[in-house]
Amino acid sequence: MNNKRTIFMISGAMDALLGGIALMIYFGIIPVEIDIPRWVIGVFGGILFFSGIGLFTYFLTRTE
Repeated sequence: MNNKRTIFMISGAMDALLGGIALMIYFGIIPVEIDIPRWVIGVFGGILFFSGIGLFTYFLTRTE
């Protein structure tokens, strides 16, 4: 596995992790009071989570 592929996999995993945290804040699992609307957190978290999962999966299953 080359370094570029590993970096993209780590980046995808971090995006999915941050998106998951944002979605947990949106659904109220992590009680945090933020001055921005909750729907913005939900959209941001959803985009980060699913794009991170997609990026990680793509580079994990990619053949050379």
